[in-house]
This record gives sequence, structure tokens and C-alpha cells, in this order.
Amino acid sequence: MVNTISHLGFGLLIALALNLKGKPLKTVAFLSILPDLDFIPYILFFLISDGLTHTARNQLFYLLGHREFMHSLIFIFLITLILWLKTKDRLLTAAGFSSVFLHFFLDYSTSWKMRPFYPFSTDSSILGAVYFFDPVVNLLPLLPLFVLGLKELKHGGKFEGRFNKFCAFMDKKGKKVYTALLIVLLVWLLAAPFTKFLLVKNVSGAEGAELNYWHTYPESSGGFLSAYSYNATHYKVLEFSYGAGIERSMFIEKVSVVGDVPEASVYAARAGKLYRTGVPQELDYPVYSVYEEKGGINVVLSDARNPYVKQWAYFQTVYRFVFDRENGEYVVYASVQGREEEKLAENWMGG
Repeated sequence: MVNTISHLGFGLLIALALNLKGKPLKTVAFLSILPDLDFIPYILFFLISDGLTHTARNQLFYLLGHREFMHSLIFIFLITLILWLKTKDRLLTAAGFSSVFLHFFLDYSTSWKMRPFYPFSTDSSILGAVYFFDPVVNLLPLLPLFVLGLKELKHGGKFEGRFNKFCAFMDKKGKKVYTALLIVLLVWLLAAPFTKFLLVKNVSGAEGAELNYWHTYPESSGGFLSAYSYNATHYKVLEFSYGAGIERSMFIEKVSVVGDVPEASVYAARAGKLYRTGVPQELDYPVYSVYEEKGGINVVLSDARNPYVKQWAYFQTVYRFVFDRENGEYVVYASVQGREEEKLAENWMGG
């Protein structure tokens, strides 16, 4: 995930490198932030979701959810087609496609799962090669915003002649500067997945186990958090980096039981089955903690990596299923990104 202002900076870099001005420049800049406007349909989804059936809720989530349909390849194709049909301008269409596709690729490269092939597939995935606070992709794209803002202030009579040389230089060499900066950013973005692949492969060899590339998340600049199923009862969680290799590892029990809970594994299995019917499916390495409280069986479901996340991450969500021993009914609570636990509507899970 890259902040929206930096997305806008990428769009401006594309437009300025192609020497677009006026309405074409504004169009490309707008397209660079268009996918993030999915918060508007997401608000609508939030307002109506509790009154839907389970199946309808899931399908509308794919369409209206944050970083769902508007962060998919089919959405990019549709926007590009509309732009071409309205303008018949090859350069503008190419720039618009590049702008919205780069938004998609930036988000896909950082740390938020997406469904790039929806509606053909509802499987979620993430490239996870770039830390979402990475200074290169978050700060360098701000240059065109700074330059355009500076010029606007100077035209308004601000600064009393200061920055004249800088503005004159950008007027003369700006296209080359923006092109060079865009190339640097693209090389950085394209190199990151390859270097991550080499690192994951190296750590897998050292560990004697195959780490999942897609489930290895950047937790710092150059550092990653991953896990794998060590045996039938435990995961092994690993922290590693480009410079130091494996820095820390720990074992996490897949199912832990507090007290005497008959059929604890049955309750854990049922919680897992219910979870898999819902969306958005954040957890890659599910762990279950089972205990009895006030006559009900509680199953807390989280990701094995949760305790080791230093910063915000997509999978840092905790679900709590409470099963009634007598009639088998259940309620579900969730704490998302460390926020206060809330009861979920009945249509979240199916079954």
C-alpha cells in the first residue's frame, strides 16, 4: 500500500515525462488515484451489508470492497477502453493505462492482498516485495507535486523572486528530470520482486523448507516476515533480511487448548471451516486457541505471524468464535488491525 499523494505523484511523473499539459495532464493525474476512490462504494457496502444474505454479501464485497474490484486487472482494462473510446488519443490512452496500472502494481507490490483476476478468480494474493513505508516509492514521487506547487505559488506573487533559478531549470530540463526519476522508480519496483525471490530461495535452502513467496511480507526496509508448516502441530515463523539472513525464528502451536475442553480439535476445525466461507480471507497461517468461558466454547483464530508484526499489516486480524455447547449455535467477534473487538453480523460466515 502506497499513500494516495505518492500515487498522484507517480501519475504526474508519467504525464510530465510525456510532456502532457492541461486537461490530458489532469486526466492522467486523476487516473493515478482513481482506484483509491473505492472507499465510496465501500461506504455503500458497509451501509447495506448487514441486510444481505451471506452469498450476496460476499459477491458485493468483491465488487465494492476496498482494494477489490477497483484494484483488479479487468478494471484497468475497462478504464483504458473508456479512455480510448472517449479520446481516440493514443498517447493519452497509453499514459492513462500506465497511470492506473502503476497504482495497481504499487499496491500489489507492498502489503495488502488483492484479487487481481476477479471476476475470473476470487483468489487473493500479494507480491509483497516492497515495504509500504519505503522512502523511495513514497517520497521521490512527491517531487512533481513540489515543483507544480512552487510554480503556482510564484505565479501568485509568493517568494519574491526566490527559487527563480530552480524554476527556470525545471522549465528547461523538467521533462528529462521527470523521465529519469520515473525510470529510477520503475527499476526499483521491478528489481524488488526479483531480489525478494532470491532472498526467499536462499532462506528456504538454509531452512531446508520451501517458504511461500506470496506469504512472505515486508515488515521493514529490507526485512521480511514469513512462516511455514514445520510439522503437524507447529508453524515456524521467521524474520530475515537481505543483510543478515535469518535474524529470528520461533515455533507457534497450531492449536492450543487452555483447560479441559473435550473435542477442542472439533471446535477449532469448525471455526476454521466457518472462517473460510467469509471474506476477505486475510490469514495465511491460521492458529487456534480454544478455551471454555461461561459455558461456551471460545475459539480465537489469528495468524501465526501476528505477535511478531512490528508495524501495521494486512493479516493482523483476530476472530473469536463462541459456540454454544447445547445447541451448536455460534456468534463471531473480530478485532481488525488491533482495534476494539466487535460482534460480526450473522451473514459474515456461511454454515
